[in-house]
Amino acid sequence: MSELQPVPAVLLLEDGTVFYGKSAGRIGAATGEICFNTGMTGYQEIFTDPSYYGQLMVMTNAHIGNYGARRSETESYSVKIAGLICKKFTYEYHRPLADQSIQHFAEEENLVGISDVDTRAIVRHIRSKGAMNAIISSEITDIEVLRKRLADTPPMEGLELASRVSTKEPYFFGDPHAELRVAVMDYGIKQNILNCFAERGCYLKVFPAKTPFEEVRAWGPDGYFLSNGPGDPAPMDYAVKTARAILEEDKPLFGICLGHQLLALAVGIPTYKMHHGHRGINHPVKNLETGHCEITSQNHGFGVHPDAIRANADKVAATHINLNDGTVEGMRVLGKKAFSVQYHPEASPGPHDARYLFDNFVNLMKN
Repeated sequence: MSELQPVPAVLLLEDGTVFYGKSAGRIGAATGEICFNTGMTGYQEIFTDPSYYGQLMVMTNAHIGNYGARRSETESYSVKIAGLICKKFTYEYHRPLADQSIQHFAEEENLVGISDVDTRAIVRHIRSKGAMNAIISSEITDIEVLRKRLADTPPMEGLELASRVSTKEPYFFGDPHAELRVAVMDYGIKQNILNCFAERGCYLKVFPAKTPFEEVRAWGPDGYFLSNGPGDPAPMDYAVKTARAILEEDKPLFGICLGHQLLALAVGIPTYKMHHGHRGINHPVKNLETGHCEITSQNHGFGVHPDAIRANADKVAATHINLNDGTVEGMRVLGKKAFSVQYHPEASPGPHDARYLFDNFVNLMKN
């Protein structure tokens, strides 16, 4: 496959702000909520993270593609971001282990992008004005035409996306002879979460998002896991119902990111749309129970209301807080073997600061 020559491209934000650049990846158009990630590495993992489904990703590192792409380094079976925005899109790569260039990877995955734009200015704009919808286009550059197309893009708030990225059929992962069995509710799970469970002696059955709880329980798991995923947790009544049923059964329950928000909703703690979210690999989080600080990987645009946590001190307890802004990063349900975190302990920014959470869950199942 030959490299496509870049053509003029445009980025139009919902508030009318326009940036001009060059095409990256496939020629075409893409819409979604614009957000940014501050990670210096890991662009391929970001592109394939199901939690980013429906979002246009601004990469703050100046060079994207300099170490190419490797098929084994993905978090799901395909690219999940709606579009890519970057400063420099590097066609040549210098990494012996890479399989292909980032351009070839993007073309194969039908990823539309724009490069040669001022990503610092874009990020400052998002931080000031908040997350909003946007459109990237390298096939049409007429602003009025793009404005009409952008107007048809639904806002992220109130949008249920988890069922779109969830597995369509149940599947197994890990050693069938493992000591423990974990039922995984797939709302957009990352591959490395499954790896972390399997490494700790767990045999997993991964269920589609809307699987009835009775079917999940019939497998006879020792514990349950609520996965990460995209979209707004508030309209996910089916998942909140499942979380409540798990709590009633009173077996160990662990949630990450979207799973954290769903557990909160299950016990009456509301969620809210954040101004521009947390997305990066350098967020400091304090464990309130140990006093230790963890450097964490994060990807979320919704949060759990801290005031509601405090007002329901008889039901839940905050276990982790974000040291940048004080938002709730973890909680446990009092009187139950249920806990959750907003960040991603399977990632490696610390590099293993938060892996103990998987061990805690395993110990709950063993005991």
